[in-house]
Amino acid sequence: MGHFASPFTKTCYFLCFFLGPLASLYAQTAQTQATTKALQAITIPGGESGIGFDDLRFSSKLGKALIPGGRTGKLFLIDSKDQSVSSISGFSSKSGYTTGHGEGITSADEGDTVLYVTDRTALRLDVVDESSGLLVAGTALAAGPDYVRYVAPTQEIWVTEPGKDRIEIFRLAKAPKQPPIHADFISVPGGPEALVIDKTRGRAYSNLWKEETVAIDLQSRKIVATWANGCGGSRGIALDEAKGFLFVGCSEGKAVVLNLNQDGKQIASLSSGSGVDIIDYNSTLAHLYLPGGHSATMAIIGVAGSGQLSLLGTVPTAEDSHCVTADANGNAYVCDPGKGQILMLQDNYPVSRK
Repeated sequence: MGHFASPFTKTCYFLCFFLGPLASLYAQTAQTQATTKALQAITIPGGESGIGFDDLRFSSKLGKALIPGGRTGKLFLIDSKDQSVSSISGFSSKSGYTTGHGEGITSADEGDTVLYVTDRTALRLDVVDESSGLLVAGTALAAGPDYVRYVAPTQEIWVTEPGKDRIEIFRLAKAPKQPPIHADFISVPGGPEALVIDKTRGRAYSNLWKEETVAIDLQSRKIVATWANGCGGSRGIALDEAKGFLFVGCSEGKAVVLNLNQDGKQIASLSSGSGVDIIDYNSTLAHLYLPGGHSATMAIIGVAGSGQLSLLGTVPTAEDSHCVTADANGNAYVCDPGKGQILMLQDNYPVSRK
């Protein structure tokens, strides 16, 4: 015997089959809008006509993001608690912005009591006193700089000079506020692009421009390993020092995980966006940030205990938003060169692993 649908049942069918997809679409749209609103624009004084941002860092001691201001002649500091902006002056400046990031200061890192800042226009390594915020010393660089990193185990400053395929090394003077002293060069044929220091293993890691990543011994200053990284164009680099995961950003729009405990073996990858350059990692959340300058998006990627990657979400950024740094409070700061501002993401995605 057949069963006849009641008017109530027919109404349910209509709601489920016809209105269901619309409800789903509405929910997705609402979620996207909520995600978009999480990007807070932070104004950088004097940046309205554009700033050639590049290497962004976070100072754990100061609790502030370090934002080299390119042509502005200033190093900006964003407080991770309230996003207030302060600045340090005294670097090379220029009135106009022409795109790119070849002017003024573009990289900074913290030492024991000072900040180290590289100036592409002046070809200088500058020293800033953390407590006073004053530029107290500086020394000439042998070539155009890209990244600067303080190497605590050897008390050295390493500056990449990709135009010469090398890293320039400086040792500290007797007093930290005196000019650093040139000590050596490390030849990195085909590189170096990006630089990260692994104190646990006594190594530094950098990319070659295509397909490979190198490991450099901090004591001998020699390349001790070269690994295939799965990238067509190797760009950004980040490190989970405790787990031994090295993350490489590929310009074509991909993140790759190399396992340092397995001699740099590729163990995972995930594709998102395009025009990837600088990447960063939050070890507390186990989240990797992958901005694409061409796609104007940033992927938030979860990293499992095994090193496997999962896409947690993507957020819209801006054209040429190719650089990012993460703080200790779950925020990621993405550069917006065209508007000379910083876009902040409040990362509310769950912790990927303990």
